[in-house]
Amino acid sequence: MQTPLISILVPFKNTESYIVECLDSIVQQTYSHWELIIIDDGSTDASYQLVQNYANSDARIHLLSNTGNGIIEALRTGYKLAKGTFVTRMDSDDVMALNKLEQMQQSLVTRGKGHLALGNVQYFSKTGVGKGYKRYEDWLNRLTSKGINFDEIYKECVIPSPCWMVYKTDFDHCGGFTSDIYPEDYDLAFRFYRQGLKCIPSNEVLHHWRDYAVRTSRVDTHYAENSFLEIKVNYFLELSYNKDKTLVIWGAGTKGKKVAQLLIEKNTPFEWVCDNPKKIGKDIYNQTLKSFEYLNSIKNYQSIVTVANQEAQLEIKQYFQAHQKTSMKDYFFFC
Repeated sequence: MQTPLISILVPFKNTESYIVECLDSIVQQTYSHWELIIIDDGSTDASYQLVQNYANSDARIHLLSNTGNGIIEALRTGYKLAKGTFVTRMDSDDVMALNKLEQMQQSLVTRGKGHLALGNVQYFSKTGVGKGYKRYEDWLNRLTSKGINFDEIYKECVIPSPCWMVYKTDFDHCGGFTSDIYPEDYDLAFRFYRQGLKCIPSNEVLHHWRDYAVRTSRVDTHYAENSFLEIKVNYFLELSYNKDKTLVIWGAGTKGKKVAQLLIEKNTPFEWVCDNPKKIGKDIYNQTLKSFEYLNSIKNYQSIVTVANQEAQLEIKQYFQAHQKTSMKDYFFFC
């Protein structure tokens, strides 16, 4: 049987300090039947020449220049040349575990089309990994170990952008890189979810995720919190919203207010509750905040929870469960 080709898409810009380590981790993979389509997005450092040196010595590496501007355009530029049975992404500042491609393609061969291969991730940094990133890593790996990533998709991006692999035909059905929406990785996760792809469980660390001060996800405005909330609201209204039920926002902090603004802009009616005595009874955006106990008077409702405190989240979850409400049907955690 012919060995399936894997197309690896890597956009890069000014990552000369890290790109050699990234490329070495790809070249040294235990699975060797791959093509690397690596796209320069206007680098002004030595990154381009470093990649060119690798491309000159390895015919599997194809170096391109972005015909547009930004990550999405770079990915589109490269994807036009992709010939693989499978498609995956990689970040130019990260490192693959040496068996990453082998493990992921084997998972897909075993499970077949309609599946999404994943792996656990591990952050690393010269200055130490912050608590927030460590918490995200633990949460993400817990989901991946059970293959239940989409169960919490409205909380945060549940598919690590540089650690997934999928059949190219499935990827095309999801719209590939045609979407203009940022953050592009979160948007893609929702499109995988919409397409009904099933996550394949994995307990093995397959990707080493580098953190540093000027990493794109830290400094690019496309990855600001408001961008995430807008994606959440848009896909919630498309995929999960039941117009026959009363929509209720739970929480009146910064995120709750932003969700309320977005729903108002989209002419979507909602009620608003919280458990903060100082806010109950106040009007925000011409909407009166009510006690969460108001939910007892609503026969059918869906609740978007915007409360970030973990202890409070647990109490809210226990409240819903006591009232026989179902996650991802009756209530959705947005943080």
